[in-house]
Amino acid sequence: MKEEITIKIAGAAGQGMQTVGYILGKLFTRAGLRVLAIQDNESRIRGGHNYFQLRAAAAPVFSMLQSVDILVALNQHAATVHQEELSERGVIILDDQYGTDLPAKGQLCKIPLEKMAIERGGSELFVNAVSLGALLAIVKADFIILEDFLREFFSGKSESVHSNIRAAGAGYDHVQHHHPHLSIPLPVATQTEKQLFISGHEALALGACAAGCQFFSAYPMSPATSILNYLAPRSEKFSMIVEQAEDEIAAVNMAIGASFTGVRAMTATSGGGFSLMVESLGFAAISETPLVVVNAQRPGPATGLATRTEQGDLRFVLHASQGEFPRVILAPGTAGDAFYCTLKAFHLAYTYQLPVIILTDQYLADSFFTEEPFILPTEQVNDFWPGDDQPGNETPYLRYGFTPTGISPRIPPGWRGMETICDSHEHREDGHITEDALMRKKMVEKRFKKEEGIIRECSPPFSAGRDKCDLLIAGWGSTFGVLKEVAGQLTDEGVSVGLMHFQEIWPFPGKEVMRRLAQAKRWIVVENNYTAQLAGIIQEQTGRMCNGAVLKYDGRPFFYEELLSAVRKEVGA
Repeated sequence: MKEEITIKIAGAAGQGMQTVGYILGKLFTRAGLRVLAIQDNESRIRGGHNYFQLRAAAAPVFSMLQSVDILVALNQHAATVHQEELSERGVIILDDQYGTDLPAKGQLCKIPLEKMAIERGGSELFVNAVSLGALLAIVKADFIILEDFLREFFSGKSESVHSNIRAAGAGYDHVQHHHPHLSIPLPVATQTEKQLFISGHEALALGACAAGCQFFSAYPMSPATSILNYLAPRSEKFSMIVEQAEDEIAAVNMAIGASFTGVRAMTATSGGGFSLMVESLGFAAISETPLVVVNAQRPGPATGLATRTEQGDLRFVLHASQGEFPRVILAPGTAGDAFYCTLKAFHLAYTYQLPVIILTDQYLADSFFTEEPFILPTEQVNDFWPGDDQPGNETPYLRYGFTPTGISPRIPPGWRGMETICDSHEHREDGHITEDALMRKKMVEKRFKKEEGIIRECSPPFSAGRDKCDLLIAGWGSTFGVLKEVAGQLTDEGVSVGLMHFQEIWPFPGKEVMRRLAQAKRWIVVENNYTAQLAGIIQEQTGRMCNGAVLKYDGRPFFYEELLSAVRKEVGA
Protein backbone atom coordinates (compact mmCIF):
# COMPACT_ATOMS: atom_id res chain seq x y z
CA MET A 1 0.00 0.00 0.00
CA LYS A 2 1.43 3.40 -0.94
CA GLU A 3 2.12 5.97 1.77
CA GLU A 4 -0.82 8.34 1.61
CA ILE A 5 -3.52 10.25 3.47
CA THR A 6 -7.21 10.91 2.77
CA ILE A 7 -8.95 13.94 4.30
CA LYS A 8 -12.65 14.87 4.20
CA ILE A 9 -14.07 18.27 5.18
CA ALA A 10 -17.84 18.04 5.58
CA GLY A 11 -20.61 20.39 6.61
CA ALA A 12 -23.31 22.69 5.28
CA ALA A 13 -23.06 24.91 2.22
CA GLY A 14 -21.67 28.27 3.26
CA GLN A 15 -19.30 26.89 5.91
CA GLY A 16 -16.27 27.21 3.64
CA MET A 17 -15.20 23.59 3.24
CA GLN A 18 -14.24 24.18 -0.41
CA THR A 19 -11.82 26.89 0.72
CA VAL A 20 -10.21 24.61 3.30
CA GLY A 21 -9.94 21.77 0.81
CA TYR A 22 -8.50 23.94 -1.93
CA ILE A 23 -5.88 25.44 0.41
CA LEU A 24 -4.86 21.96 1.59
CA GLY A 25 -4.60 20.73 -2.00
CA LYS A 26 -2.39 23.66 -2.96
CA LEU A 27 -0.18 23.24 0.10
CA PHE A 28 0.25 19.50 -0.43
CA THR A 29 0.99 19.97 -4.14
CA ARG A 30 3.60 22.63 -3.38
CA ALA A 31 5.12 20.23 -0.86
CA GLY A 32 5.70 17.75 -3.68
CA LEU A 33 2.76 15.40 -3.09
CA ARG A 34 0.35 14.10 -5.73
CA VAL A 35 -3.22 15.07 -4.95
CA LEU A 36 -6.71 14.23 -6.18
CA ALA A 37 -9.66 16.16 -4.72
CA ILE A 38 -13.39 15.77 -5.30
CA GLN A 39 -16.45 17.79 -4.31
CA ASP A 40 -19.94 16.64 -3.38
CA ASN A 41 -22.50 19.45 -3.20
CA GLU A 42 -26.23 19.74 -2.86
CA SER A 43 -28.04 22.09 -5.21
CA ARG A 44 -28.46 24.92 -2.73
CA ILE A 45 -26.58 28.06 -1.72
CA ARG A 46 -26.68 27.50 2.04
CA GLY A 47 -27.45 24.53 4.26
CA GLY A 48 -27.78 20.92 3.21
CA HIS A 49 -24.81 18.59 3.40
CA ASN A 50 -21.65 18.94 1.30
CA TYR A 51 -18.09 17.73 1.45
CA PHE A 52 -14.68 18.27 -0.09
CA GLN A 53 -12.39 15.23 -0.02
CA LEU A 54 -8.77 14.90 -1.04
CA ARG A 55 -6.25 12.10 -1.28
CA ALA A 56 -2.53 12.86 -1.19
CA ALA A 57 0.44 10.55 -1.71
CA ALA A 58 4.07 10.59 -2.75
CA ALA A 59 3.18 8.55 -5.85
CA PRO A 60 0.46 9.53 -8.36
CA VAL A 61 -3.14 8.89 -7.27
CA PHE A 62 -5.93 8.39 -9.77
CA SER A 63 -9.08 7.64 -7.78
CA MET A 64 -10.82 8.48 -4.53
CA LEU A 65 -11.05 6.17 -1.52
CA GLN A 66 -14.07 5.61 0.69
CA SER A 67 -11.86 5.24 3.76
CA VAL A 68 -10.96 8.54 5.47
CA ASP A 69 -7.96 9.28 7.72
CA ILE A 70 -9.03 12.72 8.93
CA LEU A 71 -12.64 13.91 9.02
CA VAL A 72 -13.20 17.60 9.67
CA ALA A 73 -16.86 17.72 10.71
CA LEU A 74 -18.11 21.31 10.66
CA ASN A 75 -21.42 20.28 12.22
CA GLN A 76 -22.99 17.40 14.10
CA HIS A 77 -24.63 15.94 11.00
CA ALA A 78 -21.30 15.61 9.21
CA ALA A 79 -19.84 13.63 12.10
CA THR A 80 -22.86 11.33 12.24
CA VAL A 81 -22.96 10.69 8.49
CA HIS A 82 -19.26 10.08 7.90
CA GLN A 83 -17.73 8.65 11.09
CA GLU A 84 -18.20 5.09 9.82
CA GLU A 85 -15.81 5.92 6.97
CA LEU A 86 -12.89 6.45 9.36
CA SER A 87 -9.83 4.28 8.91
CA GLU A 88 -8.34 2.48 11.93
CA ARG A 89 -5.95 5.38 12.51
CA GLY A 90 -8.58 8.00 11.67
CA VAL A 91 -9.32 11.24 13.53
CA ILE A 92 -12.53 13.30 13.70
CA ILE A 93 -12.08 17.02 14.29
CA LEU A 94 -15.34 18.29 15.83
CA ASP A 95 -16.55 21.33 17.77
CA ASP A 96 -16.75 20.53 21.48
CA GLN A 97 -20.31 21.89 21.64
CA TYR A 98 -21.49 18.72 19.89
CA GLY A 99 -22.07 15.52 21.84
CA THR A 100 -20.70 12.83 19.53
CA ASP A 101 -19.34 9.80 21.41
CA LEU A 102 -16.05 8.22 20.53
CA PRO A 103 -16.27 6.70 17.05
CA ALA A 104 -16.14 2.93 16.60
CA LYS A 105 -12.83 3.39 14.79
CA GLY A 106 -10.26 6.10 15.14
CA GLN A 107 -10.06 8.96 17.62
CA LEU A 108 -12.05 12.07 18.46
CA CYS A 109 -10.44 15.51 18.54
CA LYS A 110 -12.84 17.97 20.16
CA ILE A 111 -11.98 21.65 19.76
CA PRO A 112 -13.98 24.82 20.59
CA LEU A 113 -14.06 25.70 16.90
CA GLU A 114 -16.82 28.29 16.96
CA LYS A 115 -15.62 29.92 20.18
CA MET A 116 -12.08 30.33 18.86
CA ALA A 117 -13.37 31.52 15.49
CA ILE A 118 -15.25 34.37 17.20
CA GLU A 119 -12.46 35.20 19.66
CA ARG A 120 -9.53 35.06 17.24
CA GLY A 121 -11.15 35.67 13.85
CA GLY A 122 -13.98 37.96 14.86
CA SER A 123 -16.81 35.82 13.47
CA GLU A 124 -18.13 32.25 13.45
CA LEU A 125 -17.37 32.31 9.71
CA PHE A 126 -13.74 31.56 10.62
CA VAL A 127 -14.58 28.08 11.94
CA ASN A 128 -13.09 26.70 8.73
CA ALA A 129 -9.81 28.53 9.39
CA VAL A 130 -9.62 27.17 12.96
CA SER A 131 -10.23 23.64 11.68
CA LEU A 132 -7.59 24.14 8.96
CA GLY A 133 -4.99 25.03 11.57
CA ALA A 134 -5.99 22.04 13.71
CA LEU A 135 -5.69 19.73 10.73
CA LEU A 136 -2.21 21.06 9.86
CA ALA A 137 -1.10 20.31 13.42
CA ILE A 138 -2.31 16.69 13.17
CA VAL A 139 -0.42 16.09 9.91
CA LYS A 140 2.69 17.67 11.51
CA ALA A 141 3.05 20.46 8.97
CA ASP A 142 4.90 23.66 9.88
CA PHE A 143 2.44 26.48 10.58
CA ILE A 144 4.66 29.05 8.88
CA ILE A 145 3.91 27.32 5.55
CA LEU A 146 0.18 27.86 6.07
CA GLU A 147 0.72 31.43 7.27
CA ASP A 148 2.72 32.32 4.16
CA PHE A 149 0.10 30.75 1.91
CA LEU A 150 -2.78 32.58 3.61
CA ARG A 151 -0.98 35.88 3.07
CA GLU A 152 -0.71 35.01 -0.63
CA PHE A 153 -4.23 33.60 -0.93
CA PHE A 154 -5.90 36.63 0.68
CA SER A 155 -3.52 39.23 -0.75
CA GLY A 156 -5.22 42.60 -1.08
CA LYS A 157 -7.56 41.78 1.82
CA SER A 158 -5.42 42.71 4.81
CA GLU A 159 -8.07 42.29 7.50
CA SER A 160 -9.14 38.92 6.10
CA VAL A 161 -5.50 37.79 6.06
CA HIS A 162 -4.95 38.63 9.74
CA SER A 163 -8.27 37.14 10.85
CA ASN A 164 -7.63 33.87 9.02
CA ILE A 165 -4.07 33.59 10.34
CA ARG A 166 -5.16 34.27 13.91
CA ALA A 167 -8.01 31.75 13.69
CA ALA A 168 -5.85 29.08 12.04
CA GLY A 169 -3.12 29.66 14.62
CA ALA A 170 -5.61 29.13 17.43
CA GLY A 171 -6.63 25.74 16.02
CA TYR A 172 -3.00 24.74 15.43
CA ASP A 173 -1.93 25.68 18.96
CA HIS A 174 -4.95 23.98 20.56
CA VAL A 175 -4.09 20.61 18.99
CA GLN A 176 -0.42 20.92 19.96
CA HIS A 177 -1.27 21.72 23.57
CA HIS A 178 -4.37 19.57 24.18
CA HIS A 179 -4.06 16.69 21.68
CA PRO A 180 -0.30 16.17 21.12
CA HIS A 181 -0.83 12.41 20.78
CA LEU A 182 -2.87 12.84 17.60
CA SER A 183 -0.52 12.35 14.68
CA ILE A 184 -1.04 11.29 11.07
CA PRO A 185 2.09 12.64 9.34
CA LEU A 186 1.99 13.54 5.68
CA PRO A 187 3.67 11.16 3.22
CA VAL A 188 7.29 11.94 2.42
CA ALA A 189 7.28 13.79 -0.90
CA THR A 190 9.55 12.71 -3.73
CA GLN A 191 8.46 15.23 -6.36
CA THR A 192 10.80 18.21 -6.69
CA GLU A 193 9.48 19.90 -9.83
CA LYS A 194 6.61 22.36 -9.64
CA GLN A 195 3.18 20.87 -10.24
CA LEU A 196 -0.25 22.29 -11.03
CA PHE A 197 -3.25 21.82 -8.75
CA ILE A 198 -6.08 22.42 -11.17
CA SER A 199 -9.67 21.39 -11.80
CA GLY A 200 -10.88 19.67 -14.93
CA HIS A 201 -12.77 22.71 -16.23
CA GLU A 202 -9.99 25.14 -15.36
CA ALA A 203 -7.67 23.00 -17.48
CA LEU A 204 -10.24 22.86 -20.27
CA ALA A 205 -10.59 26.66 -20.24
CA LEU A 206 -6.82 27.04 -20.41
CA GLY A 207 -6.77 24.57 -23.30
CA ALA A 208 -9.23 26.77 -25.19
CA CYS A 209 -7.02 29.80 -24.59
CA ALA A 210 -3.93 27.89 -25.72
CA ALA A 211 -5.81 26.81 -28.84
CA GLY A 212 -6.41 30.43 -29.80
CA CYS A 213 -10.08 30.70 -28.82
CA GLN A 214 -11.14 34.33 -29.11
CA PHE A 215 -14.88 34.05 -28.42
CA PHE A 216 -16.71 32.13 -25.71
CA SER A 217 -20.45 32.27 -25.14
CA ALA A 218 -22.56 30.43 -22.58
CA TYR A 219 -25.67 30.57 -20.47
CA PRO A 220 -24.97 29.49 -16.87
CA MET A 221 -25.86 25.86 -16.26
CA SER A 222 -24.04 23.67 -13.77
CA PRO A 223 -21.63 22.01 -14.05
CA ALA A 224 -20.55 23.89 -17.19
CA THR A 225 -20.76 27.27 -15.42
CA SER A 226 -17.25 26.84 -13.98
CA ILE A 227 -15.80 27.38 -17.48
CA LEU A 228 -17.65 30.70 -17.77
CA ASN A 229 -16.63 31.66 -14.24
CA TYR A 230 -12.98 30.97 -15.01
CA LEU A 231 -12.81 32.75 -18.35
CA ALA A 232 -14.93 35.84 -17.64
CA PRO A 233 -12.55 37.62 -15.24
CA ARG A 234 -9.58 36.71 -17.45
CA SER A 235 -11.05 37.67 -20.81
CA GLU A 236 -8.87 40.74 -21.25
CA LYS A 237 -5.73 38.84 -20.29
CA PHE A 238 -6.55 36.12 -22.82
CA SER A 239 -7.70 38.59 -25.53
CA MET A 240 -11.05 36.83 -25.59
CA ILE A 241 -14.65 38.03 -25.74
CA VAL A 242 -16.64 36.18 -23.07
CA GLU A 243 -20.39 36.61 -23.48
CA GLN A 244 -23.10 35.46 -21.08
CA ALA A 245 -26.01 34.90 -23.45
CA GLU A 246 -29.71 35.10 -22.58
CA ASP A 247 -30.15 31.36 -23.21
CA GLU A 248 -28.38 28.35 -24.70
CA ILE A 249 -29.85 28.88 -28.20
CA ALA A 250 -28.34 32.35 -28.29
CA ALA A 251 -25.05 31.04 -26.90
CA VAL A 252 -24.51 28.44 -29.62
CA ASN A 253 -25.65 30.77 -32.38
CA MET A 254 -23.25 33.45 -31.16
CA ALA A 255 -20.42 30.93 -31.26
CA ILE A 256 -21.38 29.84 -34.78
CA GLY A 257 -21.57 33.45 -35.91
CA ALA A 258 -18.19 34.27 -34.41
CA SER A 259 -16.65 31.22 -36.05
CA PHE A 260 -18.20 32.10 -39.41
CA THR A 261 -16.63 35.56 -39.30
CA GLY A 262 -13.18 34.10 -38.77
CA VAL A 263 -12.37 33.68 -35.08
CA ARG A 264 -12.05 30.52 -33.05
CA ALA A 265 -15.12 30.08 -30.86
CA MET A 266 -16.51 27.75 -28.20
CA THR A 267 -19.69 27.36 -26.18
CA ALA A 268 -20.42 25.24 -23.11
CA THR A 269 -23.51 23.88 -21.40
CA SER A 270 -24.96 20.81 -19.72
CA GLY A 271 -27.38 18.25 -21.15
CA GLY A 272 -30.50 20.38 -20.80
CA GLY A 273 -28.84 23.30 -22.55
CA PHE A 274 -27.37 21.04 -25.20
CA SER A 275 -30.93 19.92 -25.95
CA LEU A 276 -31.71 23.51 -26.93
CA MET A 277 -28.56 23.73 -29.06
CA VAL A 278 -29.35 20.70 -31.20
CA GLU A 279 -30.90 22.50 -34.19
CA SER A 280 -27.97 24.89 -34.35
CA LEU A 281 -25.57 21.95 -34.20
CA GLY A 282 -27.09 20.79 -37.48
CA PHE A 283 -26.75 24.29 -38.90
CA ALA A 284 -23.02 24.29 -38.09
CA ALA A 285 -22.75 20.89 -39.77
CA ILE A 286 -24.48 21.72 -43.06
CA SER A 287 -22.83 25.14 -43.32
CA GLU A 288 -19.49 23.49 -42.45
CA THR A 289 -18.81 26.13 -39.82
CA PRO A 290 -16.23 25.00 -37.25
CA LEU A 291 -17.69 24.74 -33.75
CA VAL A 292 -16.46 23.44 -30.37
CA VAL A 293 -19.19 22.59 -27.86
CA VAL A 294 -18.64 21.40 -24.28
CA ASN A 295 -21.43 19.27 -22.82
CA ALA A 296 -20.73 18.96 -19.09
CA GLN A 297 -23.00 16.06 -18.22
CA ARG A 298 -25.19 15.82 -15.15
CA PRO A 299 -27.94 13.33 -14.33
CA GLY A 300 -31.12 13.85 -16.35
CA PRO A 301 -33.66 13.92 -17.76
CA ALA A 302 -34.89 17.52 -17.44
CA THR A 303 -33.33 19.29 -14.45
CA GLY A 304 -32.25 15.96 -12.97
CA LEU A 305 -29.60 16.33 -10.27
CA ALA A 306 -28.12 19.73 -10.96
CA THR A 307 -24.87 19.29 -9.00
CA ARG A 308 -24.23 15.56 -9.42
CA THR A 309 -22.39 13.48 -12.01
CA GLU A 310 -23.35 10.96 -14.69
CA GLN A 311 -22.28 9.71 -18.12
CA GLY A 312 -25.77 9.76 -19.56
CA ASP A 313 -25.37 11.85 -22.74
CA LEU A 314 -23.07 9.79 -24.97
CA ARG A 315 -25.78 8.46 -27.26
CA PHE A 316 -27.54 11.81 -27.20
CA VAL A 317 -24.58 13.79 -28.54
CA LEU A 318 -23.76 11.04 -31.03
CA HIS A 319 -27.20 11.34 -32.65
CA ALA A 320 -28.07 14.97 -31.83
CA SER A 321 -29.79 16.92 -34.64
CA GLN A 322 -31.72 15.49 -37.56
CA GLY A 323 -30.05 14.07 -40.63
CA GLU A 324 -26.62 12.56 -41.02
CA PHE A 325 -23.32 14.42 -40.79
CA PRO A 326 -19.82 13.84 -39.44
CA ARG A 327 -18.93 14.95 -35.94
CA VAL A 328 -16.17 14.36 -33.43
CA ILE A 329 -16.79 13.33 -29.81
CA LEU A 330 -13.99 13.62 -27.25
CA ALA A 331 -14.21 12.68 -23.55
CA PRO A 332 -11.19 13.62 -21.39
CA GLY A 333 -10.42 11.62 -18.28
CA THR A 334 -8.24 13.99 -16.21
CA ALA A 335 -7.46 17.69 -16.01
CA GLY A 336 -4.39 17.13 -18.18
CA ASP A 337 -6.51 15.29 -20.71
CA ALA A 338 -9.00 18.16 -20.66
CA PHE A 339 -6.28 20.66 -21.62
CA TYR A 340 -4.85 18.63 -24.51
CA CYS A 341 -8.25 17.35 -25.59
CA THR A 342 -9.45 20.93 -26.00
CA LEU A 343 -6.40 21.77 -28.10
CA LYS A 344 -7.27 18.82 -30.32
CA ALA A 345 -10.95 19.77 -30.44
CA PHE A 346 -10.11 23.16 -31.93
CA HIS A 347 -7.62 21.63 -34.34
CA LEU A 348 -10.15 19.10 -35.65
CA ALA A 349 -13.08 21.54 -35.74
CA TYR A 350 -11.18 24.18 -37.70
CA THR A 351 -9.23 21.81 -39.93
CA TYR A 352 -12.23 19.73 -40.98
CA GLN A 353 -14.88 22.45 -40.63
CA LEU A 354 -17.39 20.58 -38.47
CA PRO A 355 -18.75 20.40 -34.91
CA VAL A 356 -16.61 18.84 -32.19
CA ILE A 357 -18.25 17.92 -28.89
CA ILE A 358 -16.26 17.61 -25.67
CA LEU A 359 -18.04 15.46 -23.09
CA THR A 360 -17.13 16.23 -19.49
CA ASP A 361 -19.22 15.71 -16.35
CA GLN A 362 -19.54 17.14 -12.87
CA TYR A 363 -16.92 14.77 -11.46
CA LEU A 364 -14.26 15.83 -13.96
CA ALA A 365 -15.37 19.47 -13.99
CA ASP A 366 -15.16 20.09 -10.25
CA SER A 367 -12.38 17.69 -9.21
CA PHE A 368 -8.83 18.94 -8.74
CA PHE A 369 -5.79 17.08 -10.01
CA THR A 370 -2.04 17.36 -9.59
CA GLU A 371 -0.69 17.74 -13.11
CA GLU A 372 2.62 18.37 -14.83
CA PRO A 373 2.80 21.91 -16.27
CA PHE A 374 1.07 21.93 -19.64
CA ILE A 375 3.07 22.16 -22.85
CA LEU A 376 1.80 24.99 -25.01
CA PRO A 377 1.48 24.57 -28.79
CA THR A 378 4.15 26.26 -30.87
CA GLU A 379 2.66 26.07 -34.36
CA GLN A 380 0.90 29.07 -35.86
CA VAL A 381 -2.89 28.83 -36.11
CA ASN A 382 -4.14 29.16 -39.69
CA ASP A 383 -7.75 28.14 -40.16
CA PHE A 384 -8.17 29.45 -43.69
CA TRP A 385 -7.45 27.45 -46.79
CA PRO A 386 -8.14 29.19 -50.08
CA GLY A 387 -7.51 26.00 -52.05
CA ASP A 388 -5.43 25.63 -55.20
CA ASP A 389 -7.10 28.59 -56.90
CA GLN A 390 -6.59 31.77 -54.91
CA PRO A 391 -9.76 33.87 -54.54
CA GLY A 392 -9.31 37.06 -56.52
CA ASN A 393 -8.13 35.23 -59.61
CA GLU A 394 -10.40 34.42 -62.52
CA THR A 395 -11.53 31.16 -60.89
CA PRO A 396 -14.64 31.85 -58.73
CA TYR A 397 -14.54 31.16 -55.02
CA LEU A 398 -16.46 27.96 -54.25
CA ARG A 399 -17.02 27.80 -50.50
CA TYR A 400 -18.23 24.20 -50.75
CA GLY A 401 -16.04 23.11 -53.63
CA PHE A 402 -15.45 19.38 -54.03
CA THR A 403 -11.95 18.24 -53.04
CA PRO A 404 -10.25 14.85 -52.53
CA THR A 405 -10.33 15.36 -48.72
CA GLY A 406 -13.83 16.80 -48.47
CA ILE A 407 -12.34 19.99 -46.99
CA SER A 408 -13.45 23.00 -49.02
CA PRO A 409 -11.77 26.40 -49.40
CA ARG A 410 -12.57 28.69 -46.48
CA ILE A 411 -11.83 32.40 -46.22
CA PRO A 412 -13.16 35.15 -43.95
CA PRO A 413 -16.33 36.72 -45.33
CA GLY A 414 -15.50 39.72 -47.49
CA TRP A 415 -11.88 38.76 -48.00
CA ARG A 416 -10.57 40.52 -51.12
CA GLY A 417 -14.14 41.46 -51.91
CA MET A 418 -15.13 37.83 -52.51
CA GLU A 419 -18.72 36.75 -51.85
CA THR A 420 -19.39 34.08 -49.23
CA ILE A 421 -22.85 32.49 -49.33
CA CYS A 422 -24.11 30.39 -46.43
CA ASP A 423 -27.47 29.24 -45.07
CA SER A 424 -29.10 26.22 -43.47
CA HIS A 425 -30.27 24.56 -46.72
CA GLU A 426 -28.53 22.04 -48.92
CA HIS A 427 -26.47 23.91 -51.46
CA ARG A 428 -24.27 23.82 -54.51
CA GLU A 429 -20.52 24.32 -54.44
CA ASP A 430 -20.99 28.10 -54.56
CA GLY A 431 -23.36 28.07 -51.56
CA HIS A 432 -26.60 28.71 -53.39
CA ILE A 433 -29.61 26.58 -52.40
CA THR A 434 -30.32 23.47 -54.44
CA GLU A 435 -32.72 20.53 -54.45
CA ASP A 436 -30.92 18.72 -57.22
CA ALA A 437 -30.76 14.99 -56.37
CA LEU A 438 -27.23 14.39 -57.67
CA MET A 439 -25.84 17.49 -55.95
CA ARG A 440 -27.47 16.44 -52.67
CA LYS A 441 -25.85 13.01 -52.92
CA LYS A 442 -22.44 14.47 -53.68
CA MET A 443 -22.63 16.99 -50.82
CA VAL A 444 -23.50 14.34 -48.23
CA GLU A 445 -20.59 12.20 -49.46
CA LYS A 446 -18.28 15.22 -49.46
CA ARG A 447 -19.01 15.96 -45.80
CA PHE A 448 -18.46 12.36 -44.74
CA LYS A 449 -15.24 12.20 -46.78
CA LYS A 450 -13.65 14.23 -44.00
CA GLU A 451 -13.89 11.29 -41.61
CA GLU A 452 -11.01 9.56 -43.42
CA GLY A 453 -8.65 12.35 -42.40
CA ILE A 454 -10.07 12.63 -38.88
CA ILE A 455 -9.60 8.91 -38.24
CA ARG A 456 -5.93 9.19 -39.21
CA GLU A 457 -5.51 11.96 -36.62
CA CYS A 458 -7.44 10.34 -33.77
CA SER A 459 -5.69 8.31 -31.09
CA PRO A 460 -6.72 4.73 -30.22
CA PRO A 461 -8.19 3.92 -26.81
CA PHE A 462 -5.77 3.96 -23.89
CA SER A 463 -4.47 0.47 -23.09
CA ALA A 464 -3.12 -0.94 -19.83
CA GLY A 465 -2.65 -4.36 -18.30
CA ARG A 466 -2.37 -7.38 -20.54
CA ASP A 467 -3.25 -7.48 -24.22
CA LYS A 468 -4.14 -11.19 -24.08
CA CYS A 469 -6.28 -11.39 -20.99
CA ASP A 470 -9.11 -13.26 -19.31
CA LEU A 471 -11.05 -10.05 -18.77
CA LEU A 472 -10.90 -6.77 -20.69
CA ILE A 473 -12.41 -3.73 -18.94
CA ALA A 474 -13.77 -0.92 -21.15
CA GLY A 475 -14.70 2.58 -20.06
CA TRP A 476 -14.68 6.19 -21.20
CA GLY A 477 -14.25 9.75 -20.02
CA SER A 478 -13.97 10.56 -16.32
CA THR A 479 -13.79 6.92 -15.18
CA PHE A 480 -10.19 6.83 -16.42
CA GLY A 481 -8.48 7.29 -13.06
CA VAL A 482 -10.40 4.72 -11.04
CA LEU A 483 -10.23 2.17 -13.90
CA LYS A 484 -6.48 2.66 -14.26
CA GLU A 485 -5.92 2.16 -10.55
CA VAL A 486 -8.22 -0.86 -10.26
CA ALA A 487 -6.73 -2.55 -13.35
CA GLY A 488 -3.24 -1.85 -12.02
CA GLN A 489 -4.04 -3.36 -8.61
CA LEU A 490 -5.51 -6.53 -10.14
CA THR A 491 -2.55 -6.89 -12.50
CA ASP A 492 -0.18 -6.60 -9.53
CA GLU A 493 -2.14 -9.38 -7.86
CA GLY A 494 -1.57 -11.61 -10.89
CA VAL A 495 -5.11 -11.37 -12.26
CA SER A 496 -5.29 -11.54 -16.06
CA VAL A 497 -6.99 -8.21 -16.88
CA GLY A 498 -6.61 -5.52 -19.50
CA LEU A 499 -7.96 -1.98 -19.78
CA MET A 500 -9.36 -0.23 -22.86
CA HIS A 501 -10.37 3.34 -22.11
CA PHE A 502 -11.90 5.73 -24.65
CA GLN A 503 -11.12 9.43 -24.68
CA GLU A 504 -11.60 9.92 -28.41
CA ILE A 505 -14.89 8.14 -28.99
CA TRP A 506 -16.11 9.24 -32.40
CA PRO A 507 -15.29 8.57 -35.19
CA PHE A 508 -15.20 5.10 -33.67
CA PRO A 509 -11.75 3.43 -33.65
CA GLY A 510 -13.12 0.14 -34.96
CA LYS A 511 -9.91 -1.64 -36.00
CA GLU A 512 -8.14 -1.14 -32.66
CA VAL A 513 -11.25 -2.13 -30.68
CA MET A 514 -11.69 -5.30 -32.71
CA ARG A 515 -8.04 -6.17 -32.08
CA ARG A 516 -8.37 -5.74 -28.32
CA LEU A 517 -11.66 -7.64 -28.10
CA ALA A 518 -10.21 -10.52 -30.12
CA GLN A 519 -7.44 -10.97 -27.52
CA ALA A 520 -9.77 -11.11 -24.51
CA LYS A 521 -11.77 -14.10 -23.33
CA ARG A 522 -14.43 -11.83 -21.86
CA TRP A 523 -15.05 -8.08 -21.77
CA ILE A 524 -17.11 -5.82 -19.54
CA VAL A 525 -17.87 -2.11 -19.37
CA VAL A 526 -17.73 0.29 -16.43
CA GLU A 527 -19.96 3.34 -16.88
CA ASN A 528 -21.72 6.02 -14.84
CA ASN A 529 -25.10 5.36 -16.48
CA TYR A 530 -27.96 2.84 -16.47
CA THR A 531 -27.98 1.55 -20.05
CA ALA A 532 -24.27 0.86 -20.67
CA GLN A 533 -24.16 3.28 -23.58
CA LEU A 534 -20.55 2.64 -24.60
CA ALA A 535 -21.19 -1.10 -24.59
CA GLY A 536 -24.10 -0.60 -26.99
CA ILE A 537 -21.98 1.46 -29.36
CA ILE A 538 -19.18 -1.11 -29.31
CA GLN A 539 -21.68 -3.86 -30.07
CA GLU A 540 -23.16 -1.88 -32.96
CA GLN A 541 -19.74 -1.19 -34.45
CA THR A 542 -18.09 -4.59 -33.88
CA GLY A 543 -20.87 -7.12 -33.38
CA ARG A 544 -19.37 -8.08 -30.00
CA MET A 545 -21.79 -8.06 -27.06
CA CYS A 546 -20.28 -7.36 -23.64
CA ASN A 547 -20.17 -10.13 -21.05
CA GLY A 548 -21.08 -7.89 -18.16
CA ALA A 549 -21.41 -4.32 -16.94
CA VAL A 550 -20.58 -2.45 -13.76
CA LEU A 551 -22.92 0.55 -13.77
CA LYS A 552 -23.49 3.38 -11.31
CA TYR A 553 -26.20 6.00 -11.77
CA ASP A 554 -26.90 7.52 -8.34
CA GLY A 555 -25.23 10.81 -9.22
CA ARG A 556 -21.93 9.89 -7.57
CA PRO A 557 -18.62 8.77 -9.10
CA PHE A 558 -17.02 5.38 -8.58
CA PHE A 559 -14.85 4.99 -5.50
CA TYR A 560 -11.80 2.76 -5.68
CA GLU A 561 -12.90 0.14 -3.15
CA GLU A 562 -16.38 -0.35 -4.62
CA LEU A 563 -15.14 -0.73 -8.18
CA LEU A 564 -12.31 -3.06 -7.15
CA SER A 565 -14.85 -5.26 -5.37
CA ALA A 566 -17.23 -5.26 -8.36
CA VAL A 567 -14.52 -6.16 -10.89
CA ARG A 568 -13.18 -8.90 -8.61
CA LYS A 569 -16.62 -10.50 -8.73
CA GLU A 570 -16.45 -10.43 -12.54
CA VAL A 571 -13.13 -12.29 -12.58
CA GLY A 572 -14.07 -14.55 -9.68
CA ALA A 573 -11.16 -13.27 -7.61
